Amino acid sequence: MRLTISEAASSYGISVRTLHYYDEIGLVKPSEVTENGYRYYDQDALATLQQVLFYRELEFPLKDIAQFLQNPNYDKIDAMQKHRNLLLLKRQHLDDLLRLVDETIGGKNMSKPKTTLADIEKAKQEYAKETKERYKSSEAYRESEERYARYTDEDKATMGASMDEIFLGFAALVGQNPKGEEARELVIRWKNHISKYNYSCTDEILSGLGEMYVADERFTKNLDKYGEGTARFMSEAIRAYCLSVDTE
Repeated sequence: MRLTISEAASSYGISVRTLHYYDEIGLVKPSEVTENGYRYYDQDALATLQQVLFYRELEFPLKDIAQFLQNPNYDKIDAMQKHRNLLLLKRQHLDDLLRLVDETIGGKNMSKPKTTLADIEKAKQEYAKETKERYKSSEAYRESEERYARYTDEDKATMGASMDEIFLGFAALVGQNPKGEEARELVIRWKNHISKYNYSCTDEILSGLGEMYVADERFTKNLDKYGEGTARFMSEAIRAYCLSVDTE
């Protein structure tokens, strides 16, 4: 598929001027610009536009969206799947409204809607939160890479041994109270470990990592190598710690 700039703007409910601006800042470039200045958008360009509009709906500024798309760990399929889920929620809401109208016209008792605007807003907030946790820490990721490149073999061995000790400590506490003092001390040790060897670990970053340990199966499998349930316990302990810090 290939659309002109007017067709692309009309199809996605935006202005031609907006597409010109996205081109100027390098966010969404047309796949072809002819000698007479006509702009055309192929499937790849339109897919990028879809992702930009999704993040705009989540209220991210354009500079942040540009960083997401350029992030080496950016997951296009994940972003488009979330966009699809959001569109399905919107369609369900419209279907509910149509059903209510039909029931009113037919003199039937109105049934309860399955999806509300609150459900849609909740989904948007969750997707925005996940995106921030995954991509807005790119500066921390770069800092970690730069630090690691300077480490000697001895530094790496020390870092690995310290990490293993902390993870084994969490594994040993599985089944106990994640809000307990031992769990809290391990969370603080893990936070300090990250700050020492990787990047400055704020409570916000730590909270995001804790959620990722159970949301991303790659992290879950790696942590559970130290003992079944380690990832979930660690996630719960981090959550308890961060909540306690917020209330202090």
